[in-house]
Amino acid sequence: MKESITYKEARKLFDTYLKTDYLRKHSRETEVIMRHLARVLQENEDFWGITGLLHDLDMDECEGDYSRHGFRTLEILKDEGYDIPSLFQAILSHTEGLGSGRSKRETLLDYCLAGAENITGIISAYVLLKPGGKLEGTKPKSIRKKLKDKSFAASVNREFIAEAYMHANMEESEFIQIAIDAMTEIADETGM
Repeated sequence: MKESITYKEARKLFDTYLKTDYLRKHSRETEVIMRHLARVLQENEDFWGITGLLHDLDMDECEGDYSRHGFRTLEILKDEGYDIPSLFQAILSHTEGLGSGRSKRETLLDYCLAGAENITGIISAYVLLKPGGKLEGTKPKSIRKKLKDKSFAASVNREFIAEAYMHANMEESEFIQIAIDAMTEIADETGM
């Protein structure tokens, strides 16, 4: 069993298992946010990015069956020969609250992954409503306002976002700005 994974290997898995356009964009956005967070927090940028890239690897296969989400990604990774406990823990714990047998978030990586993947949802929803539908010019203040409106992007787990920036010892605005900056880097790829 392999105890590490390269970006090239992760990208091959991503390209093999995740085909739906919006899921691919969401995973790439999560990846770049995780890389930015790792840089700021002085963590392993490649590993954090890979964790973001692969966190929803099973979503096409699960087809909305959230009882399998996360568990199936771990099966895929194990079947591909990987045994990376911290990666597995982060991927499974980002699904905390979806049912029994889920890992709870424990590490900074766990909290940041759950927060990063959720912040993509609120930012993307906000951008879709902006004239022109572009990320450019988006301010943390605007996203903070939308976070307070529980009916806006209602499926976004605001608690996971708050716990991420608190565990990272950041202000909410700093966390949001990091996410905006990261997502802006791949805006051409995502169409935002």
